[in-house]
Amino acid sequence: MLKPYNGCLTLPTGGLDYIRFGSGEKTLVMIPGVGDGLKTVKGLALPFALLYRALTKDFTVYAFSRGRDLKPGTDTRAMAEELNAALEALGLSKAAVVGVSQGGMIAQWLAIDHPDKVEKLVLTVTLGRPNDTVRDVIARWTGMAERGDYRGIMLDTAERSYSEKRIRQARLTYRLLGNLGKPKSFERFLIQAASCVTHDAWEELSRIACPTLVVGGTDDRIVTGAASEELAARIPGAELKMYEGLGHGLYEEAPDFFEYVAAFCR
Repeated sequence: MLKPYNGCLTLPTGGLDYIRFGSGEKTLVMIPGVGDGLKTVKGLALPFALLYRALTKDFTVYAFSRGRDLKPGTDTRAMAEELNAALEALGLSKAAVVGVSQGGMIAQWLAIDHPDKVEKLVLTVTLGRPNDTVRDVIARWTGMAERGDYRGIMLDTAERSYSEKRIRQARLTYRLLGNLGKPKSFERFLIQAASCVTHDAWEELSRIACPTLVVGGTDDRIVTGAASEELAARIPGAELKMYEGLGHGLYEEAPDFFEYVAAFCR
């Protein structure tokens, strides 16, 4: 296996952190959610390699953050353009792309605007257009970020993402850790959060031509399970996988999630 690698690209838009792990012949690109605005993937190559080891045999995996120097008003389509520039800089011509939450919004635009780059597409706990639930959640997180309430964001995310057992563990963890990991600035988070409520690929989703898997949870309290269902119905030929009783954090709680994704991407 290749040694897990932490890298940074210098693009016209500025620096962009990425990691690489695994040693498979196929390439898989992961795009994380809005939490990337609080902490990029910098330094996480080894933890990701351990956490996502189900992918490491068949794939060489890259995970990309958004740029370090995001400008206010940057939307998910522009973030997809920046990601495309990163793929080109690394010579990655075609990959399976897995986008989670806001990462799934970016992945939609990558598949629409750069279909040559996307061999398979996995859209996890995400949406094709905003709904009232995500607007309310983002408004809440934005208010917390503007007050510098890092622990509040983390606790609220956990409360909305996990099953009751996992939530109890998270409450204890965040009370003990307090503000450990708090970013110096919430600017990137605020920009990324704003892009979630302006994301609207609805009219262009029919242009996605690659095999697509949409994964959702019936109890998703951030984007809703209905958002996953309508997204799958909108993309031609898309496969839908719904996890009963799980929510926005299903990719951490469903024991078969990454094996299911690996099988689809193979």
